[in-house]
Amino acid sequence: MDIALYLHAMTGLLVIIDPIGSALIFNSLTANSDQKHRNLMAVKSVIISGITLILFGNYGEALFLQLGININSLRISGGLLLFYTAFIMITQELKFANTGKNSDISVFPMSIPLLAGPGTLTLAILLFSQNTEGHDSILSVSAAIVSVLIITLVAMVASKYLKKMIGKTGDEILRRFLGVILAALAIQFIYEGIRNISM
Repeated sequence: MDIALYLHAMTGLLVIIDPIGSALIFNSLTANSDQKHRNLMAVKSVIISGITLILFGNYGEALFLQLGININSLRISGGLLLFYTAFIMITQELKFANTGKNSDISVFPMSIPLLAGPGTLTLAILLFSQNTEGHDSILSVSAAIVSVLIITLVAMVASKYLKKMIGKTGDEILRRFLGVILAALAIQFIYEGIRNISM
């Protein structure tokens, strides 16, 4: 396994998925539900997101190639999309309404758009396209996705306690800080795309 790529993927995914922020949104969506239902929704959300990210990350580039889209064009457009996501993280507040007791929130909004939204899917394709060690890169990025989603699962299961500890102000500060890091990552993707497309 390529440790450098694993850590790089972990950093990017942690920033864009934001396990703590996602857990706090999860808590607000399941405030009226019992703990068994909350746990079920957390597990389903993570499994759906993991399958989506790994499959789309692995086969998304091939799909774009079939459509005649160069991977460097994807890096540039993906970087712009990630930068837009970062801009929203820094300047706006994410809100989702509670849909009622024991409703299924695993697909929407937890998996899409929160855990496996457009920004995360784009990042997954860009990470899987870095074929530094062939199949080793697939293992590294897949391991990073699973690691981040396990952290997110733990945060969601413990979201009631997390809400008490961090509070709204702490979440606001963390989300904006992560937004700045994501913006830097987005610029890096744009830079690499422009550099490689002009070679």
